[in-house]
Amino acid sequence: MASRSLSPTPDYRGRLAPSPTGYLHLGHARTFWTAFERARAAGGTLAMRIEDLDPDRSRAEYAEAAIEDLHWLGIDWQEGPGSSRPGSPGQGSLKPNQNGPFAPYEQSQRRAVYLDAWRKLLRGGFLFPCRCSRKDLEAALAAPHESSAPGAHGARSDLPPHPGGEELPPLDDEPVYPGTCRSASLQQLEESGHAFASSPPLPRDGTPVDGAPANGTEEPGSSNWRFRVPDGEAIEFVDENLGAQRFVAGVDFGDFVVWRRDGVPSYQLACVADDAAMKITEVVRGEDLLKSTARQILLYRALGLEVPRWFHCRLVLDAQGRRLAKRCDALSLRALRQRGVTPRQIISGELPEGV
Repeated sequence: MASRSLSPTPDYRGRLAPSPTGYLHLGHARTFWTAFERARAAGGTLAMRIEDLDPDRSRAEYAEAAIEDLHWLGIDWQEGPGSSRPGSPGQGSLKPNQNGPFAPYEQSQRRAVYLDAWRKLLRGGFLFPCRCSRKDLEAALAAPHESSAPGAHGARSDLPPHPGGEELPPLDDEPVYPGTCRSASLQQLEESGHAFASSPPLPRDGTPVDGAPANGTEEPGSSNWRFRVPDGEAIEFVDENLGAQRFVAGVDFGDFVVWRRDGVPSYQLACVADDAAMKITEVVRGEDLLKSTARQILLYRALGLEVPRWFHCRLVLDAQGRRLAKRCDALSLRALRQRGVTPRQIISGELPEGV
């Protein structure tokens, strides 16, 4: 399907959202260039947001490198670190609380935003605490099941074929949560040694929590918190690039984590909270996040927020037909620059032979 072109829309707001866990690669370059072009075509605003939630893998030097590499490509933005906003500290600069009306633009500095969203979901009855470890989930999923229907473990095979006919592994995939803690009462979980800070009584049917404190003091505590998906409901949306998409809750994906036991909000929650707070009207990202879009639409609905438009870019594959990863140093923008590859060659895909 051909992507939909944009007419001038001054209220268009897009974003670039690199994770500083490694150097940007060829796939990032193509996706971020698409985001830049669509914002420019609409005559809108493009913001830079550094998604540095992972405290163990995020590095300031990778964030600085991303800003430098994107400027080298010819990409410009109006808000956030390294923006062209008048009075900004300049290209390649990464400073907190800067350059735009929605600062700070680093997720590590925005915990209050995510905690507010978590509390709204909790009070609305959409969350439940989960004591399961990774080992617990692996054991539950390895047990015999009555049904082996397609999609029972979260795989989805009806995505449009990739150009060239390459067969890709399932995108944005994870096993469907088996529901171990879904119906457990808070008292049962606490008796099993799981503690929660100032948590109200939890419903089992998605109804609002009458006993939730109104003073905003609830804290996630040392637990994983999952969003209870509406089993059997089809989540449908039209992607501006890939066309109509459909995922079934409880089949293609299950109850998903929105807050981790180590005190870090999940990508799903942080992404929705930030895109809404920053008034993003279109999300441009890779097709490996299509299933995340279905999850995030549920979060938008639960929080009473307007859902943005979506544009998912085809993935760039390596010579073996595999998706690129940040560990693919040979195809990082840094390495390509050092080998004399130009921005034009990267954007057009006309790389020199042997690259």
